[in-house]
Amino acid sequence: MARERRERGETDSRDTALVDYVVKIRRSACVVKGGRRFSFNALVVVGDRRGKVSYGYGKANEVPPAVEKAIKEGESNVARSKKIALRGSTIPHRVIGKYGASKVILVPAGPGTGVKAGPGVREVLQACGISNILTKVHGSTNPINLVKATLNGLAQLRTKEEVMRLRGVAL
Repeated sequence: MARERRERGETDSRDTALVDYVVKIRRSACVVKGGRRFSFNALVVVGDRRGKVSYGYGKANEVPPAVEKAIKEGESNVARSKKIALRGSTIPHRVIGKYGASKVILVPAGPGTGVKAGPGVREVLQACGISNILTKVHGSTNPINLVKATLNGLAQLRTKEEVMRLRGVAL
């Protein structure tokens, strides 16, 4: 599922290897005079495994062009995304991400735990570079909402230094 850009000889201008994961491919049908006309939607998560992650959503009449459109959108979004605060291979503190009816709880875990997450959430965390984390999903399990809720939770992360600076106190 994941494809390394560097293996194919493609490099970004900043020489960062982006990895992409196809989260979901959906088929939709439009009934026309001659029968059904199918189109495809692809949800892809793109990240650099060093704290920058985003998603892309593409639509086309075939699966490969839909995936390519989603990857292109995801890559442009990664360039604009903010780097996520990590603590080694996990997150600094517990956080709850929400989007729509989906709620994702992200809990830091010790070394060797792995990524304990369901589909949608797992791809975002792996693309971000997190390798030890516990998660729980409440509410809707729509993959698009889960990806957005996970990104919302990751955006809320703060390091100890950031919290000290924001509050103006020494911990």
